[in-house]
Amino acid sequence: MKQRVPLTLAAVTAALAAVTGLATLIAPTADGAPAAASGKAAARMPVERSLLVCPAPSTSDIAETVYTSITPGAAATGGKGTARLLGATKDAKPVLELKEPAKPVGAKASGAEAPALTGTADGFLAPGWTAQQTTVVSVGRTRGLLGTSCTVPATDFWFPAVSTAKGREDYVHLTNPDDNAAVVDIKLFGPDGAVKAEAGTSENIRIDPKSSKAISLASLAPGAQLADLTAHVTTRAGRVGATVQVGEEGVGSDWLPASVDPTGTLVMPGIPADATDVRLVVFAPGEEDADLRIRLAAASGSISPAGNEGIHVKAGMTASVDLKDVTRGEPGSLVLSPSEGKQTVPVVAALRVVRGSGAKQDLGFIQAAAPVGKRATVADNRTDDNATVLSLTATGADAKVKVTASPGTEGGEPAGQEVTVKAGTTQKVTLAPAGGKGSYALTVETVSGGPVYASRTLTLPRDGTPMFTVQTASDDHATVSVPKATQDLSVLTD
Repeated sequence: MKQRVPLTLAAVTAALAAVTGLATLIAPTADGAPAAASGKAAARMPVERSLLVCPAPSTSDIAETVYTSITPGAAATGGKGTARLLGATKDAKPVLELKEPAKPVGAKASGAEAPALTGTADGFLAPGWTAQQTTVVSVGRTRGLLGTSCTVPATDFWFPAVSTAKGREDYVHLTNPDDNAAVVDIKLFGPDGAVKAEAGTSENIRIDPKSSKAISLASLAPGAQLADLTAHVTTRAGRVGATVQVGEEGVGSDWLPASVDPTGTLVMPGIPADATDVRLVVFAPGEEDADLRIRLAAASGSISPAGNEGIHVKAGMTASVDLKDVTRGEPGSLVLSPSEGKQTVPVVAALRVVRGSGAKQDLGFIQAAAPVGKRATVADNRTDDNATVLSLTATGADAKVKVTASPGTEGGEPAGQEVTVKAGTTQKVTLAPAGGKGSYALTVETVSGGPVYASRTLTLPRDGTPMFTVQTASDDHATVSVPKATQDLSVLTD
């Protein structure tokens, strides 16, 4: 007969602590079943730590870069927290440091020596922490306005709309924020499928701890001059921040962020009203072909671009279509969905966008984005006339959102307004802080209705060239699910 061992009070206490601690780490099941035996619903709690990485801004000696950082939410009422960006090297000094929520801070850098940055935020500055870098290069092969939101490091990235064509210079920037080395693979896919890489160039790429590396996509497959490609970046070990810097001779330059993960319906929000050339690039990563309907959600409703109502994408291949001046004078967003009667096939997509003409052009990209969700923020907006335009797109159902402009980095009072976005439309919003100086942040919060997609276009003209950059704004994941737990003494008995 088995003999029961008596439990001391200390042992009971330790066991209860272990059970309670375990319950807080178990997430709810996919079908909504309780996460722990208690059956208590999970609570949403603010995240306690956020991590961001920013790529090295430019290789140009005349580059001028502005960094802007903010944690959205209520103004500081006490609490503790830190948020800082610093060079992606060991023992680097902070470039930018945030002191309180709701008030952005800025910093500047000049020339080609500005490094990639990594940063962490904790405490009351962690939920929704956002940072942006914006670089102006006035002349030269890489002339343009290059903007990118600093991103969360991950292990898997899709970059449709990259190229190895003559006149293009595409570099994928890989930044490792951790104390251990990361190992990365890069694969390219063109209109005929996988592009054969030169041996030893695209696999097992080592990114040392606390460092960054820029990889020329043309160097991976010398001689393969292809205009429309998709790059797939994955890690074998560790995690990285990844984004692609694009320079196109005679046109301009900008950052190309990763597309949202493969899915059946995609939204690319905020094509500028005066876009002179828009090119759609789509990739189907699975084993099934995709037949997609193309719709433009404009201010007055959704339309199908004449002659380009749909696109067929073969499995494992990249397809593209030139939509030219599809917006025709009003801002819009491109929506891809399964063609009528066709199955849903996950795809990734991005837009190459050109404004201006002749020698007065600039280049930008809009990747397929995730919705705003509960809240999304984009930093570094400017108060100059028509410099900042926010585009909001509703899909499936009408939606109401609240838009807030923070104070500027050099002063001003916040401003806000509620916006109703009709289903299938894109609405333009121009909002700035009262008396704002410096750069400011725009925060979008969903109030009611269906999903909303958002992007911000920043325009800083130079010598008659409409230099611009577009950044999408997706859910900042400021909260996480924390299941509740109760004590269950039955676990202490046989």
